[in-house]
Amino acid sequence: MSKYTQVERDGLFELTDVARAELSSSKYYNEDLAPTSISQRTWTTYHISMLWVGMSVCIPSFTMASGLVGLGLSPWLAVFNVALGNLIVLIPIQLNSHAGTRYGIPFPVFARLTFGAVGAHIPSISRALTACGWCAIQSWIGGASFVAIIAVFVPSFSSMTAAPFIGFGIFLLLVLWISYTGSESIKTLEAVGGPILIVLTLALLVWATNLALGAGFSIGEITQAATDYNLTDANGGFWYVFLGGLTANIAFWATMALNIPDFSRYAKSQKAQFRGQLYGMPLMMAVCAFVGAYFAQSTKLAMGEAIFDPTAVLLLLDNPIVVIVTSLGVIVATLTTNIAANVVAPANGFSNISPSRISYKMGVVATCVIAVAFQPWWIFGGAGAYIFGWLGTYGSILSPIAAIFVADYYLVKKRNIDVMALFQGPEGRYWYQNGFNVRAIIAWVVAFILPLMGNFGVAAGSGFGTLLHWIAANGYVFGFFVGLVAYMLLMKNEKTSFLTEEEHEALTERANA
Repeated sequence: MSKYTQVERDGLFELTDVARAELSSSKYYNEDLAPTSISQRTWTTYHISMLWVGMSVCIPSFTMASGLVGLGLSPWLAVFNVALGNLIVLIPIQLNSHAGTRYGIPFPVFARLTFGAVGAHIPSISRALTACGWCAIQSWIGGASFVAIIAVFVPSFSSMTAAPFIGFGIFLLLVLWISYTGSESIKTLEAVGGPILIVLTLALLVWATNLALGAGFSIGEITQAATDYNLTDANGGFWYVFLGGLTANIAFWATMALNIPDFSRYAKSQKAQFRGQLYGMPLMMAVCAFVGAYFAQSTKLAMGEAIFDPTAVLLLLDNPIVVIVTSLGVIVATLTTNIAANVVAPANGFSNISPSRISYKMGVVATCVIAVAFQPWWIFGGAGAYIFGWLGTYGSILSPIAAIFVADYYLVKKRNIDVMALFQGPEGRYWYQNGFNVRAIIAWVVAFILPLMGNFGVAAGSGFGTLLHWIAANGYVFGFFVGLVAYMLLMKNEKTSFLTEEEHEALTERANA
């Protein structure tokens, strides 16, 4: 075999044909997990921006701000909270995108670099199960739109106990069908759906304005800056709500901070993936936050209570045509987010368990089946449970993994990867000890254990319990920094998996022409 196992062109690397042929018999390799060739990296800045627009414009994005308004924050503070959280989480997202674009590797394979070929199942399955929960929530939301459409033709349908479950099932089957067809279908859906979603956002804004104005309130009253600083003890007080909301907003994209290589591996260049994400995510999330906060404040003024879930609007519309069009818009919005953010990653994660036996398509089916077991009617039961329970808990668990990836790729491995070795098993340099990098696992547990104890109320009422309470409110940031520092300290004397610049050059054939 040639000494070259990978080819570099303009900063992008791909496996040689000889290396691919040799790996074809490896149980750690299949076509779904194989690195993309440079010719397969076709996503432009526009495609990546629209990917993020499609993922950002969804009902849960609106609820991040509407939930905080319901808990006592002013609309503007709620918007600031969401915007700040998304700017913070964009940092690990951008950092972990780089390897996907540079080497064409998906998230489960990227995880092998740090956790080992077997240990990679830990972050992969953790992210996959979280995504299954999100898939369940999004499908429950999308299913409500199917219920509204059916009720236009059969009014009694919406009052049936089974109606939301039927809608949930219909939407989940649609997710299964689109996801099953692969990445090009997702790319097309995002490119076409993005502009439609922007129109839907503006429509919700207009509806909220008309609601408040019709009840006799002014625009100034809707966007008033006052916050209820006397938040009830049950909510933990102002700073607990604000910091807990910030952690929840960071955690909102904690899953994508891990599996972003699943998408960045299709980018044409580092510039395309960087700009696409910068243009597509923070601004769109801030817009969604404004609309969500504005909507919640309008309903609070007009109805006496801030509505948490914007899909409740469907029950307030009288015009059948408007109901159908709006519901279809919600379905498109939810589909684009659900498939891109919550199906691709777990499908690849489940495939990574046994690449020679489990394909991406089998992973898609497993994701949809497991989603049912999450019972989204409980997860999405209210602002408090959603923000502090669901988002706060899984954010604390996933944030150290993102930190460990960043520390390993940039500070330990210096962005030098032997791509072929990621698929070689015991003979590869990333096998560590019996397929596990124990140091990464220890750093992960050390980083999430205190926030997790705080989220579950361990030692509640004691001084230590109060400390845990506040650590949990800042769980993502706390876990990220602890995980990063712990991993660096633990890896200080570990040299076997390192690839020097000279070794990297020796593996790589230059093909810039």
